[in-house]
Amino acid sequence: MNSQNLNPDLPLIQDADLGGKTVLIRVDHNVVKKGKIQDPYRIDCSIPTLKSILEKGGKPIIMTHVGRPKDKKTGNISCTPEESVESIVQYLENELKVKLLVPEFPIDPEKGIIGIDDSIKPALQELKEGKVNGIYLPNTRWFQGEEDKGELKETFAKELAGLADVYVNDAFGSWQPHASTYDVSKHLPSYAGLLMQQELINLERVLNPEKPFVASVAGAKYDTKIKPLYAIYEKVDKLVLGGVVYNTYLCAKYDVKITGVSESDIELAKELVEKDRDKKKIVELRHLVESDTLEGRVEGKYRTISTDDFKPGSSYGYVLDADPKSFDDEDVAGAIGTAKTIFVNAVMGFTPHFGKGSQKFYNQMDLNKEAMKMYGGGDTLQELKNLCPDVYTSALDDDQYYFFTGGGTILTAIEQGTPYGLKPVEALLESKKK
Repeated sequence: MNSQNLNPDLPLIQDADLGGKTVLIRVDHNVVKKGKIQDPYRIDCSIPTLKSILEKGGKPIIMTHVGRPKDKKTGNISCTPEESVESIVQYLENELKVKLLVPEFPIDPEKGIIGIDDSIKPALQELKEGKVNGIYLPNTRWFQGEEDKGELKETFAKELAGLADVYVNDAFGSWQPHASTYDVSKHLPSYAGLLMQQELINLERVLNPEKPFVASVAGAKYDTKIKPLYAIYEKVDKLVLGGVVYNTYLCAKYDVKITGVSESDIELAKELVEKDRDKKKIVELRHLVESDTLEGRVEGKYRTISTDDFKPGSSYGYVLDADPKSFDDEDVAGAIGTAKTIFVNAVMGFTPHFGKGSQKFYNQMDLNKEAMKMYGGGDTLQELKNLCPDVYTSALDDDQYYFFTGGGTILTAIEQGTPYGLKPVEALLESKKK
């Protein structure tokens, strides 16, 4: 890793004196569903930082969020085994050959964990005496102050800071300014972990790519992707759209109706259509899979259609995938095959039943051995692993691939034009000035 490519004002864990110190480290281990680890990739990515802390004589207190235990309507926080850190702890103990302790706190049935109280003292004593190698706090989103906007947030941040001598942020995928990712750094000497540094260096390859640059963006809603979509449009030589984002674009371009696409989003997409009329950056996937139902790949209820047949005023059912033969079209294959940088934040189809378009796309990317291929975020990476396991496995040891741990983080950085405007990163820069 070449730290020369980082902002010189970013405080690095390599420069921290950790010997004998308690180190509070925020990671992104949000990989648990229904109590089980779905894919340990993000945990594995944080292991070099954890090893570094242990090797330097630091005593780690680890924390992550898992899932969304807070009910948006009521504000109630549910602390269930399905969103606990237990499976993560077992995995880390096995990988690092260490003993970790998860402290228990009183849980309010509506408010979750009120804060860090004296319940943690026995765990801190065991850590101090070396009876355990580290502490892993419960799911940070179980704590009432983690996602709060006011006094509770500040109180929780101070409670976290009171546990340690040093703070390390290695949670690139957790870009929201919550207590454990942002506010705590105001109260402790703070540093960027090794994964955070690696992600920032590789993000520069998206923000300042080697040309030709091809990007692919998809999503379930058009309006949520507008700002990063327009920002990345300005950088690319060619853009491949997928999912509802692409369906919305097609409705606006051809004046057709596709089930599931809102009129308001179609109006918004007309600006992109106009923008592309002259620049012609968007690579059209002409062959699409239309389905009568979202219930699955039901025989007789899906078919391939073509944009060549679109006529103004026509209506279609659910368009749930790009037909693989779209990627054989000369302009599509040419764009992917000649690119020097490819960035993907996209699943083409409505998985798990409609994944053949994504599968063809990912395999076609793999054939381009010259390009730097970067995947952004959990869903995209999970689909690569599910649909193209051989590509995924070989890519883990291939310098021409890079897998980011947070898709939303990358899109936010693209929208801002820099990763150093992300609030948790900004907080680290501010920490160094103190």
